[in-house]
Amino acid sequence: MSTETSDKDILRGGQFLVKETNCDDIFTLEDLNEEQRMMRESTKEFVDRELWAHWERFEKKDYAYTEETMRKAGELGLLSVAVPESYGGMGMGFVSTMLVCDYISGATGSFSTAFGAHTGIGTMPITLYGTEEQKQKYVPKLASGEWFGAYCLTEPGAGSDANSGKTKAVLSEDGKTYSITGQKMWISNAGFCNLFIVFARIEDDKNITGFIVENDPSNGITLGDEEKKLGIHSSSTRQVFFNETKVSVENMLSTRGNGFKIAMNALNVGRIKLAAACLEAQRRVINEAVNYANERIQFKTPIVNFGAIKAKLADMTTNAYVGESACYRAAKNIEDRIAIRESEGNTHQEAELKGVEEYAIECSILKVAVSEDVQHTADEGVQIFGGMGFSADTPMESAWRDARIARIYEGTNEINRMLAVGMLVKKAMKGHVDLLGPATAVGEELMGIPSFDTPDFSELFAEEKDILKRLKKVFLMVAGSAVQKFGPELEKHQQLMLAASDILIEVYMAESALLRTEKNAKRYGEEAQATQIAMSKLYLYNATETIIKKGKEAIVSFAEGDEQRMMLMGLKRFTKYTNYPNVVALRTQIADKVAADNGYTFD
Repeated sequence: MSTETSDKDILRGGQFLVKETNCDDIFTLEDLNEEQRMMRESTKEFVDRELWAHWERFEKKDYAYTEETMRKAGELGLLSVAVPESYGGMGMGFVSTMLVCDYISGATGSFSTAFGAHTGIGTMPITLYGTEEQKQKYVPKLASGEWFGAYCLTEPGAGSDANSGKTKAVLSEDGKTYSITGQKMWISNAGFCNLFIVFARIEDDKNITGFIVENDPSNGITLGDEEKKLGIHSSSTRQVFFNETKVSVENMLSTRGNGFKIAMNALNVGRIKLAAACLEAQRRVINEAVNYANERIQFKTPIVNFGAIKAKLADMTTNAYVGESACYRAAKNIEDRIAIRESEGNTHQEAELKGVEEYAIECSILKVAVSEDVQHTADEGVQIFGGMGFSADTPMESAWRDARIARIYEGTNEINRMLAVGMLVKKAMKGHVDLLGPATAVGEELMGIPSFDTPDFSELFAEEKDILKRLKKVFLMVAGSAVQKFGPELEKHQQLMLAASDILIEVYMAESALLRTEKNAKRYGEEAQATQIAMSKLYLYNATETIIKKGKEAIVSFAEGDEQRMMLMGLKRFTKYTNYPNVVALRTQIADKVAADNGYTFD
């Protein structure tokens, strides 16, 4: 384990809610080392040359070009970043894998989907769960781009309820092969993949089992036509039909009945990487929107000078900055946790599985927050372009359509919202996160007399940090009371959980931005970080307004009488500013900076 890792106080997953994080202990994009910066630049060059310059081809359903560019990515080593060196990969850390996933995904959702499906759910299950023989046989081909992978989980009757699949695997009489029969749908890369990760049920097992199935049409495998989709037009998406497809018993992935666990852990990694894959898409939309707003003249002035446009650019830019802050904070936490587990004797395989699983709450938070931000950014990009934004002749229209799938991938945002709260409550019950003590303290505080002392807010972010502490109390107040009232039945109250989840999400995202900016203000000076300070303040203000709304919605849904009045008073107390920020001035400052830079320059 590195000194850097051992010297830091690394919080466990979910503990951000009840423990204070020091800004020096988080990782930011500004902390990238030289090797990572070079990798980022080479990835951006590839995207500009092969993807962005040809975005129209992806809109015309040029599946062959998607496959061609995937092979080129393989030749450059971009498909192998997360693969251990012993299997032909680059064996780089989790942050580096996030970095490539981020910057390779900005030009087109079609390529981003193909890349994510192959490197993530197409390759990773073998890397993490395969036998040594399976890894040696398949992973080098996948890492180089010689072969491509696809992931067959979803069925017509099994979407969010992934373990309810009907696909069957029947063992032969001689015990040497399984015969797989069933239908899978929405399979990314199906049109050009060489192998499938297939989930099927053996006999009446409670849980599904994973298999590695080579794509051989003569072995009972047929494909449906390419799906007609709203977006990601050149992502090959087909149904896959298995009719007594023979698979050697040696190609079972992990153990019998372990498929559901494989699927869930693959989704955890997929969620944080999906969030990363939405970041460069935001940056590029912002760049296009700013460039257009600087050049578009109306009423004898560039439209970038209008306050209505400034407000849009400021919010788009702020959300991108906050998403970056949260994604790389969590990625380094995962990387550090992997390093700790390896130092304790875990294999890399075990360490990576447990490292990601530790931060499953943060993965769900990021998936929801950033996927919704990229949709909002694309929508505002269309609006800034006006009629031209609605035209397929500009990339705004395709960006808007491509962004829509992100809220459905890797578990819908509704599922992930409920998962984030549900996993946190379960962690608390296991003693991994102490929610009971802080929640009890908040309850006692509500019964006490509030302090009327005027605090000293002269330090950078002093008031913002004070507000953030109080926003955490809102969640503890709402969730603590809800758990006390409903206990194990809480999961049945989905609208309450959705509201509580929005509070949790806003707390994590706002804190991540504040910590990143505080860290960089300490090393570069506050003047150099003036716009980042403005964005952090603006996001916190918006987060507070969201928490006021969602907190009230949650409280009135389950509390009555004196309890309701007390909690609503607590909500008002916990969300009150001493000095409200001038939101219009903050937005103007941010927009003027991106207009002067003619794009997003904070990464």
